Amino acid sequence: MIENFINHTIPQKVEEAFAQFSTHPNLDTIKNEVFNDLYTFFNRFYENGDFIPQRRYKIRKITYAIPYNGEEVKLHYATSNMYYIKTGTLFRDYTFTTAPTSPFKVIFKISFATEEIASNKATKSRYFILSDTDDDPIIWDQKNETLIINFHYIHLTDTQLEKYSKAITEEENNNNIYYENSNENIDETDSFGNGKRKKTIKQELINRLIYEEIITKLKNNENTKHLTHFLEAPCESNDPVLLYHINRFTAKNNTDFFIHKDLKSFLVEQLDFFLKSEVFNLDTFKSEPDLHLARIQITRDIAQTIIDFLSQIENFLKKLWEKKKFVINTHYVITLDRIYELTSDEFFNRLINIILENRYQLYEWEILFGIKVKSKDDLFRNHIPLKLPIDTRYFPFDFKFELLEELTKDHDLDDLLDGLLIKSENWQALNLLLNKYKEKIQTIYIDPPFNKEYDADYLYNVKYKDSTWATMLENRLRLAKDLLKDTGSIFVRCDYNGNWILRPLMNEIFGKENFRNEIIVRKGKRTESIERNRFENDTESLMLFSANKEKAFVSIPLRAKPEEKLEWTTMFFPEERGDPNRLFWGISIKAPAGTHWQFSQERINQEISKGNIKLVCKQCGWEYQETTINRRISSCPKCGSKKFDALYLRREIPVNNDWTDILGYTYMISKSTGFPTENSEILLKRVIESTSNEGDLVMDFFLGSGTTTAVAHKLGRKWIGVEMGEHFWTIVLPRMKKVLFYDKSGISKEEDVKEKYNEKTAGGFFKYQIIEQYEDTLDNIEFTENEQARLLFKDDYLIKYYTHIETQNSPFLLNIEQLRFPFNYKLKFNPYEVGSPIETVIDIPETFNYLLGVKIKKLVFEKSNDNPYFLILAEKDNLTYLIVWRNVPESWSKNHFDEDRSFIEKFIKKWKPDSVYINSPSTLIPDEFNLNYIEPIFKKLMIGENHA
Repeated sequence: MIENFINHTIPQKVEEAFAQFSTHPNLDTIKNEVFNDLYTFFNRFYENGDFIPQRRYKIRKITYAIPYNGEEVKLHYATSNMYYIKTGTLFRDYTFTTAPTSPFKVIFKISFATEEIASNKATKSRYFILSDTDDDPIIWDQKNETLIINFHYIHLTDTQLEKYSKAITEEENNNNIYYENSNENIDETDSFGNGKRKKTIKQELINRLIYEEIITKLKNNENTKHLTHFLEAPCESNDPVLLYHINRFTAKNNTDFFIHKDLKSFLVEQLDFFLKSEVFNLDTFKSEPDLHLARIQITRDIAQTIIDFLSQIENFLKKLWEKKKFVINTHYVITLDRIYELTSDEFFNRLINIILENRYQLYEWEILFGIKVKSKDDLFRNHIPLKLPIDTRYFPFDFKFELLEELTKDHDLDDLLDGLLIKSENWQALNLLLNKYKEKIQTIYIDPPFNKEYDADYLYNVKYKDSTWATMLENRLRLAKDLLKDTGSIFVRCDYNGNWILRPLMNEIFGKENFRNEIIVRKGKRTESIERNRFENDTESLMLFSANKEKAFVSIPLRAKPEEKLEWTTMFFPEERGDPNRLFWGISIKAPAGTHWQFSQERINQEISKGNIKLVCKQCGWEYQETTINRRISSCPKCGSKKFDALYLRREIPVNNDWTDILGYTYMISKSTGFPTENSEILLKRVIESTSNEGDLVMDFFLGSGTTTAVAHKLGRKWIGVEMGEHFWTIVLPRMKKVLFYDKSGISKEEDVKEKYNEKTAGGFFKYQIIEQYEDTLDNIEFTENEQARLLFKDDYLIKYYTHIETQNSPFLLNIEQLRFPFNYKLKFNPYEVGSPIETVIDIPETFNYLLGVKIKKLVFEKSNDNPYFLILAEKDNLTYLIVWRNVPESWSKNHFDEDRSFIEKFIKKWKPDSVYINSPSTLIPDEFNLNYIEPIFKKLMIGENHA
């Protein structure tokens, strides 16, 4: 498409634009001016795959303007009004074909990639290198004329770094070897006290060495040396073809960071300003008015054509990004004791037999808990089922639905669930969850990647590092705002590198008036160093905002006062309120005029029993203190006076914004998870208890090692956690299974936690899901030619409509015909960071549940005449929905449809829903059952009204 536009459409538009001046003596001059104008205009915005929306305002010494509506203080960053899409590294094979005269295909594959967390290698960053573990990283498939080159994407070891460093000259060393910062494995510090500075190298240099190594290997092989003639040939950039493509392949991680939300409006506005302020010249216009206006007109027309084409592509990418993604698969984890409580004895006993035959489940229990299950007796202790977590991923498809149907016979599924884990990039997860969880979340805590000076933990455009971080957070915080209840609160963790951006950003999104606190937390172990030129940074911040300051729920926790600071105080607050009298061991004391008692009589009795209250005789100073409430005195035994002061020993004080009394991180590198910065459970305990009650919903969409969800579960809250990394499988999911079984670590040792979370009260039930990613959507684009539309729109077809029309039946947008068989709907999906996507059956019913935003009550999976039916009773806004999924072959006869109707009507009579949703054709009477066909609703909700 792009080549067609460049090679045919644009030349045609240029030829048409200059046709009227074909005989003009200064035609070449006009062309040069127009081409220079076009280059100047588009070049100022385009940078490495992105259009950076910097508004030009060329007047005197001012180069740029920012959108400003009279705010007192304005936060502006270069990449505002864009989506940050570089949220992770998902590799795809890179393919190109050599010269047409002797074509062969070259494929770059990633055969291995290290995870980003807890690296102790020589470099913090990861690099593309030629595979050094495959028998031969270069494979020539002569039959298919394909050259396959295997790469690794890894942290360099000291040996590897030394290898690449030695291969370059001293001059190149100065330009290509530099230092990055890391707080890992600290054994010395830099001048900033930030830990050991690690030597690193530029990827472009490694690319050149990779190129030379490949060429050498090919030349040394008789079967492949002829290929080098084509791979060493110069391309348009003057680089050899192979090096050019290696650079493009590795640069995919350093380009295309953003999608503009409204590229066309921006470029049209800027083009108008450019033509008026930089192209139009009054003196030239006076001398050659027609010629000068022609230059402006031609520049505008050609630029408008380019803008239309570029905005079509950008809007298409925006559509792909904003599209609510499919749920790939759904599984459940539930402990044996919960199943025992919620199901019949017959079902439970049958379940036990199935479990005993499942070696995958038994093996996981042995690995996670050290429990070897050989017989039914091993699953019980004192005739009570152990809290061993069952994972439906290890069992057949039918098992999961039979379990869910049994559990929901007498209970609503969503009420039974304690939590939800989602493996996904977080913007996509939040976007999918929005319809169901809008204004449902009570507390959000996130610890996003920090905007660190040297080795920020996110992919960023080097030139726009701060802007990248701001855009990444802005995109996600806007969705988070819509998820918060009006009583809810959000905590965002950051350090000094980001708080200057984060505070005004959150002011803009949540409202300046809803700022509550900047809370100071400890980082963890202190880094000892010498020769610093600034003070040690030993703290970080939690920005706390409420959704609505008038309705926000906040319960200020208390902390113990140091023994040396304990003192006896009175118990009066200003203003007269309520009953002015309180009883102390039979002595009635009245609050002084203009005051009221701080505590109720019930609270005073509690404090007496704790030994925190005493009476002091006003006349002689005699003191009386007793922990038994029912004791009685009538006067001072020493002087006979009946006048006393009641004093209170305040052992605890309200917590303020200084939270350095507790650890902010568990360890510098957690022994349990391998995370360099695992949030401490005691910190999350304070966060959650101060802003939520038991049963409330807590969310963390930068979940990391899973501390937020673990603590939320222990404190009796419901929870949602979102994490995209592969450690979802190795750290997060196992951790939550351990929490269900009973995790003795962290806050489990706290006395107040033991009352609600212990070996007897543990257990639980949660759901976890994998969601389609933006990169998966790109993999599922299918272009289908539409000759009728091409003839109708003519030249405008390629410029304005091509992407929309030719992809409208792609699987990623919902292929309606495929919904006749909803249990076999397939997408290309890449479950790993490395490798090629594979065709995968996805979870259509769960996707539709999210799109409708319903609460799930009952599930039934049955067969009628050997045809599968999945029936869901759901609820939203006090209305009940029956959602029906079944296979509907085109070969169905009238008898099939009649049987289909009878089967569904049975559930309509049983559940009495307000509305019915059903896929594909049906003979149910729409008016009688308030019938809705799923397909058009599904598509509309998935792509949104803006893209319909």
